[in-house]
Amino acid sequence: MFQFAWLKKLLHTVLLGASLVSTGVQAQAVPEEVRFAYAGGPRVWVLGKIDKAYDKAFGAKVKWVPYASGADVLTLFAAKEIDIARFGSSPTAAAIARKLPIEVIGAPEIIATSERLIARKGIDSLKDLEGKTVAYPANSTAQYAFEVAIKLAKVDRSRIKGIALKPAEMVAAWKRNDIDAAYVWGPFSQQLEGDGGKEIFATRDLQKYDVLIFNNFAVRKEFADKYPEIVVKFLRVVQDKVDQYQRDPEGSAQAIAKHLDIPVDTARSTLAGLQHPSIAEQLTTAYLGNETTKANSRITRAFQNSAIFLAEMGEMRKADIPASFAPAINTTYLQRAAALP
Repeated sequence: MFQFAWLKKLLHTVLLGASLVSTGVQAQAVPEEVRFAYAGGPRVWVLGKIDKAYDKAFGAKVKWVPYASGADVLTLFAAKEIDIARFGSSPTAAAIARKLPIEVIGAPEIIATSERLIARKGIDSLKDLEGKTVAYPANSTAQYAFEVAIKLAKVDRSRIKGIALKPAEMVAAWKRNDIDAAYVWGPFSQQLEGDGGKEIFATRDLQKYDVLIFNNFAVRKEFADKYPEIVVKFLRVVQDKVDQYQRDPEGSAQAIAKHLDIPVDTARSTLAGLQHPSIAEQLTTAYLGNETTKANSRITRAFQNSAIFLAEMGEMRKADIPASFAPAINTTYLQRAAALP
């Protein structure tokens, strides 16, 4: 009897220890917080910020880190101050070329009319920008779209004064009459229109030249390696919010407008100015592709083209451009997210 009690006590101790070890492993699988960089404008995935869907899915608090332009994201990643970010394709190409340890995990937003060139009265075409001052956010998709548009239109770039400003600074510069035009996203583009500006070009206009400009999700590789399930759940929630928006675009626009304290019309037009490929679509070569096909995907080629263009502009060294951007694209998280209910 004594031996049985002793054995039972020993077994209980062993099982308790195993339980504690298991609990410790489980605790390590969820970070204290997930730091997400966002630009603060109306976007479909903001719905998950409103209802805390990300926090619930992760079992961890999400810290929302605002930024003004893609250049800021590169600094935040380099300092390890963020884990996941949604930012533009051209600064992402620059980040990969600079060997920042990040991975592209999704391409949820193809930019159509959400980023536009707004000009003063009397400026009706890209050619009319010669002799004028044009603002854009530094190292952004808007700057890239502007430079590509000018080149394709055969406009003399040397006759345009380009100035890098943060979006809020553009609005102030516009009011001071310091700039004649600005390439920017909502809600700032709408603010310029409300003050006498008009659209003369939109990023969608580049698609007829097979120029794809988009926003993507990227993750610090160290974070993804440690918390792969968080990355998968993040992508699943994003898809859920895209589905929510497509079911009820008006209700979604109103919720986002209220959350961001902007006019509903601004939220509505900005959201409608983005194309939202599903996870299944992103895994085709029309977008990211999968681990077998990504080397020849449209987005891999778009990264390459962006990098080449940035090198021509002197924004990066040509020698830093990788032979392929495919190794920096990890579609395994999307593939796993596609399997979740």
